[in-house]
Amino acid sequence: MRINAIGTIHTPFKEIARMPIQPSGAAGVRGEIVLLPELVEGLADLAGFSHIIALYQFHRVERCDLTVTPFLDNRPHGVFATRAPTRPNPIGLSVLALKGIRDNILAVENVDMLDGSPLLDIKPYVPEFDQPEQVRTGWLELARDRARSMRSDQRFG
Repeated sequence: MRINAIGTIHTPFKEIARMPIQPSGAAGVRGEIVLLPELVEGLADLAGFSHIIALYQFHRVERCDLTVTPFLDNRPHGVFATRAPTRPNPIGLSVLALKGIRDNILAVENVDMLDGSPLLDIKPYVPEFDQPEQVRTGWLELARDRARSMRSDQRFG
């Protein structure tokens, strides 16, 4: 399998420490996605969507941990039951508000990733496709409200 970056995400977050851990904790934080110029044709009709799903690489992660203690709990969990970055394939996913498109640059909000993150893909966010009706959130049931205020530390750096 071969996956290439299709662009770069620019955010105000230069260091892992103290950055938001989810888009809900980055409400209103602006950033830019700079798509490779040769891919601009692929942005046709995207401006009609209010939100996008950005898939990107956790480019500063240097290890894989199958058991992690996530930011929102003090107990260890399997990495696949978390959104921790130290994964077998260090791929992040964020739902971002799309504020505008100019040429190959997308203005986005609610950015929770490091500056310079390699962009792997963009998909439109569609509530009817992306929001199942009956959802259980496992161990996060008790912790999810803290995601807005929790900030990163060096545990995954």
